[in-house]
Amino acid sequence: MGESLHTVENKAGAATPGTAGADGRPVPQAPAGQDRPELQKAVQEFIDAGFAGMQMRVHDERGEWVGSAGVRKLGENAKPPTNGRFRVGSTTKTFTATLVLRLVADGEIGLDSPADDYLPQFGLDRRITVRMLLRHTSGVFNHTGELDPDGTFVPGIPSLGQEWVDNRFRTYRPEELVRFALSKPARFEPGTDQSYSNTNYTLALLLIEKVTGRSYAEEMRRRILEPLGLSGTVVPGAQTEIPGAHAHGYYRYENAGQWKVADVTRQNPSLLPGTGDMVSTTQDLHTFISALMGGRLLPAPLLAEMRTPHGKLGYGLGLFVQDLDPNCGGTVFHHNGSTLGYGALMYSTPDGSKTLTASLTSGDAAIDLMQEFPKALAKLVKEVFCGGHAGVADKAAPTH
Repeated sequence: MGESLHTVENKAGAATPGTAGADGRPVPQAPAGQDRPELQKAVQEFIDAGFAGMQMRVHDERGEWVGSAGVRKLGENAKPPTNGRFRVGSTTKTFTATLVLRLVADGEIGLDSPADDYLPQFGLDRRITVRMLLRHTSGVFNHTGELDPDGTFVPGIPSLGQEWVDNRFRTYRPEELVRFALSKPARFEPGTDQSYSNTNYTLALLLIEKVTGRSYAEEMRRRILEPLGLSGTVVPGAQTEIPGAHAHGYYRYENAGQWKVADVTRQNPSLLPGTGDMVSTTQDLHTFISALMGGRLLPAPLLAEMRTPHGKLGYGLGLFVQDLDPNCGGTVFHHNGSTLGYGALMYSTPDGSKTLTASLTSGDAAIDLMQEFPKALAKLVKEVFCGGHAGVADKAAPTH
C-alpha cells in the first residue's frame, strides 16, 4: 500500500515505461529539478492514511507536476495511471453550475426566477429560485439521505451499505429521484438556511434539458467539454464502466456485524445525475477549473456571483470558497467530490494560474475520514498553495 510516489512531467523528458495516460500514450518522465519531494511526501500521506491509490497533478509557477502513489488494484503492484479516468463525484456540480450560468448569460434562464417556471411538473415551492438550487438553499430533501441536526441519518434512496452494493447496477431516472425527494418534508423554508442536497443539482440538470431541448450530456459536450478539448471527460448516464485506463475503487462496509470489501469500480452512476456522476481526468479537471477561473467560460459578473460564498457552507454557485491562512494570504476555490470507491480534488487560485487536481481510490483499509483525511488534505493544500510555509485556515474543506 505505501509504495513511493512515481513522479512524471508532461512537458519534457523521455517516456516512462508502463505509464500511460487516458489516451494510451506514454506520459513523459520528469526532468531533473522537477522532482518536488515535498509533493511526493504530501501525497504519500493519503496512502499512509489508508487509501489504496492516488494520482495528482499540480500546475504552478514551477510548471506542471504529475504523480501517483499506492496501487491501481488491490493485490497488484502497479501504481495508478497518472492520467487515468476516475469518478469525480460532486465535482460534477461545478460543471453543472457552469452550464446553468452559461444559459443565464445567454438569457435563457433567470438566476432569480422561480425554478417552477421551468419545471412546472413537480409543483415546486414558488419561492425556490434557480440560484437557491445552485447554492443549496432551496430546502429540498436530499434524495440520497440527510443528516438531522442531532446527527441522526435520515435515509433516502439506498446509497450506502449492503443495500447499495446489491442495487449498484440499477438505473434511476432523474424525475424519479426528484419525486422521491419532494415526497419528503422540506428541510426548511426556501432561502432561510443552507443544506447540501444532491437533488438541487438533479433539478438543475432537468432545468437545462427543459430550456435547451437537448440532453444534459449533449449540452455539456456542446458548451463545455468540446470547446475546452476535455476528451477524457464523460457524462456516463447509466454506463457502468469507466472507459480507458483507470484505477479500481473499493467500498468497505459493515453488514450483519461483519466487515466486507466490494470492488465497486463498476457501478451505475444514474443515482447522481448532474450532481455526482461524471468521469474525468486530472488533466481535464485542471483545464476546466483554470478556464473557469480565468474567465473563459462565464462573463465576469456571473463568475463573481459564482465565487461569492454564502451561508454556513461557504458555498457560492457550485463552488466552495476557502480562505488561506493570513500568513499565506488569498483564497482558493474548490469543489471536491466523492462517490463510493472514488474521491476527487479540484482546487484553483482566483486567476486559474495555480491548480491542484487529484483522484483518490479507497481500498480495504479503514480510513478515518474525520481525522486522518482532513489532516492529510490540509497539509497538501498548504504545500501546494502556501509553499509549505504557512497553514490554511482551520476550516474543513468538505468532500461530498
